[in-house]
Amino acid sequence: VVKDEIAEFVKICFQKFLEGFVIEDAATASPAPRKYYVEQADLMRSNDKQTLYVDYAHIGRFQSDQSFNPADLAAALEDEYYRYEPFLRKAVQNFITKLHPQYATDKEFFVAIYNMPNIERLRDLKTDKIGRLMSFAGTVTRTSEVRPELLYGTFKCLECNTEIRDVLQQFKYTEPQTCRNQVCANRTNWELVMDESKFVDWQKVRVQENANEIPAGSMPRSIDIILRHEIVDGSKPGDKVIFTGSLVVVPDVASLLKPGESKQAVARGSGRGTGEYSSMDGVKGLKELGVRDLNYKLCFLASSVYSADARMGFINIRDEDQEDIAEQFTAEEREELARMKGEAELYTKLAQSIAPTVHAHDEVKRGILLMLFGGVHKKTGEGIKLRGDINICIVGDPSTAKSQFLKYVCSFLPRAIYTSGKASSAAGLTASVVRDPDSGEFCIEAGALMLADNGICCIDEFDKMDVRDQVAIHEAMEQQTISIAKAGIQATLNARASILAAANPIYGRYDKSKSLKFNVDISAPIMSRFDLFFVIVDECDEITDYNIAEHIVNLHRNGDRAITPPFTTDQLQRYIKFARTIKPKMSTEAAEVLVKQYRTIRQGDSSYQKTAYRITVRQLESLVRLSEALARLHCDEIIRPKYVKEACRLLKKSIIHVEQSDVDLPDADLGQDQDEEMADAGKAPTQTDKDKDTDAKVAEAPKKTMQITFEKYQQLSKAIAMHLRTQETKGTTGMLQDEIVAWYLEERALDIETEAQLFEETKLIRSVIGRLASRDGVLVVLNPEEEDKAKRILAVHPNYTPEDGEVSVRHF
Repeated sequence: VVKDEIAEFVKICFQKFLEGFVIEDAATASPAPRKYYVEQADLMRSNDKQTLYVDYAHIGRFQSDQSFNPADLAAALEDEYYRYEPFLRKAVQNFITKLHPQYATDKEFFVAIYNMPNIERLRDLKTDKIGRLMSFAGTVTRTSEVRPELLYGTFKCLECNTEIRDVLQQFKYTEPQTCRNQVCANRTNWELVMDESKFVDWQKVRVQENANEIPAGSMPRSIDIILRHEIVDGSKPGDKVIFTGSLVVVPDVASLLKPGESKQAVARGSGRGTGEYSSMDGVKGLKELGVRDLNYKLCFLASSVYSADARMGFINIRDEDQEDIAEQFTAEEREELARMKGEAELYTKLAQSIAPTVHAHDEVKRGILLMLFGGVHKKTGEGIKLRGDINICIVGDPSTAKSQFLKYVCSFLPRAIYTSGKASSAAGLTASVVRDPDSGEFCIEAGALMLADNGICCIDEFDKMDVRDQVAIHEAMEQQTISIAKAGIQATLNARASILAAANPIYGRYDKSKSLKFNVDISAPIMSRFDLFFVIVDECDEITDYNIAEHIVNLHRNGDRAITPPFTTDQLQRYIKFARTIKPKMSTEAAEVLVKQYRTIRQGDSSYQKTAYRITVRQLESLVRLSEALARLHCDEIIRPKYVKEACRLLKKSIIHVEQSDVDLPDADLGQDQDEEMADAGKAPTQTDKDKDTDAKVAEAPKKTMQITFEKYQQLSKAIAMHLRTQETKGTTGMLQDEIVAWYLEERALDIETEAQLFEETKLIRSVIGRLASRDGVLVVLNPEEEDKAKRILAVHPNYTPEDGEVSVRHF
């Protein structure tokens, strides 16, 4: 056997490095400082781990004993890592055996190198880098299940029973070439000894290059990553991670098979007697391959996997492991967090720091800020999970910075996915079942909501999404799960993501005369699942237009210098990350305020029109989540009444942001007798000639119109219709107009104190009845030949369907 002397020397040098490296840190300095990797070996023993993590920067900083140059060791590992990797494992084996002999017995140890100085792009991984130690960043799109892999095989010769140990497997099942027994000439008859062989966990991960690294006009490229031993399951779909390892070349066996051969097995015995073989038998010799070339493909054999958040300048504010977050901050950062917590008007300053390039839109920024803080996830005694994530939809005219908010959130969070509703399908948003090209088995391909798990999914052009695709995200928005039952796979996947959606009105611009429901093409179940709706209307205003123009021009002139937010992005990320560890509790006073506010909002929304944006119990839960987010924002352990009031104000602002335009009513004709009676009640009985002249002038003047709000007009029309329908059920067909007026005035008797008020209310109800009969068609005149309006018999149009339930007019 030929010995690799250089590799043996590298093994000795690496073992000396592990035994002698000491951290040069003044904070941990002591009279007898412990060695860094000796401490890590002790932790490996206590935690029963078999992987030693080595910082590449430590190798260059090692103070050696002049027997070797640490820079040469680092260069050798970088240039020919794949060649030296087995010897590095042996060095770790000797290092652990020397410290803990009993623990190292019958164990296979691995080395994981991280923190390389340069991070390559996935597109730059070419054949000139095969075997070198390198790092690259990418986004995980698919992970296989963890399977056992044969690392070192022990084979028994079936001819002479000789055992051959530690046969290294080269990415395929590799048997010994020949028997070691000189008398035996066996080359093919071998049996694998399972108990004596060494297996490790194996996983294949599909990684795609990051979106910011894709050149213009190019498709994103992907590569397969091989993970072994304890680094399996170190990443999941959607993670932006950095892999350190080496490029290897493996045969592309799938391309050798005939089309469809690897994906469907031939029935047993179908090829018997005809010279054919089953696809389960594999490929047999060149004769079966025909004239076909042997293809190869690049794979990346990973040594370590770690998150790209900190290395790429990101701070993950939605970290799942929130127990030791406070320990991750330095002393200076903790002081900064305490200073930010004590700031005056903290809520306003944090909102101003959200998307500072966007001018105004303060309410939208407050909503997005609360979405980043989020509510508290809960679990009932029956095991039902209650979501704490906040969903927001922004509806607005073109050029109102909707997409800018979405892009900002994607840049703010490392685990955020941006997608467009028109180009997204149901499977692309949730998950799909595809066939694995290597194994031929069905596997789950993660969609946008799965990739954004524990993050935020930003969906632009939400209204352009197909209705069938909108239905697919019902479950993900409320239960935060995705259920799949197809192709023999039954699974419930996590989609714990907030949804930030942007939509355009149906007719391009928001129509103020119509409700929110008629302005967006979104189904009612989806609308109820959004916690906040923000309506942005592009209105012409001289001062606002000037400020926006000045802001945009300054951005083009000075760039980032034109923006001076109260807090930087890093400060905001650190503060939100710390605040999300707080789990506030509802106080008794806040609970009482919450119930009252919900009842008030519910009553205010209950009777405007049949297709109004209805307040449901989901909006009550939204108020709870918003209150929890506000408590987190102030680092408060208790939800106070002021937080509930602010949450209610935001909910009202988001739902009733655009009001309906006022309704014009024609001046009512009260009749001559009533006119004189009302007029005599308001003046002295003198100067009859002047009064006659005044009456003549009034008669000559054009009739004036009065205005009432759209909501009040809807309430009055529904009250009149419900009263007439009630009389119809009692057997009365139609009512005189005077009877309707009398009924209304009787209902309003408690609120009418003066004759002037009585005159105004009479005039109002007559004007409303006139519009309902003449213009809207809600009321039908049963005796059209009657000229006196007071004696008209009115009934409700049979096609008019007011909402069920009694409508009272006492609170108008």
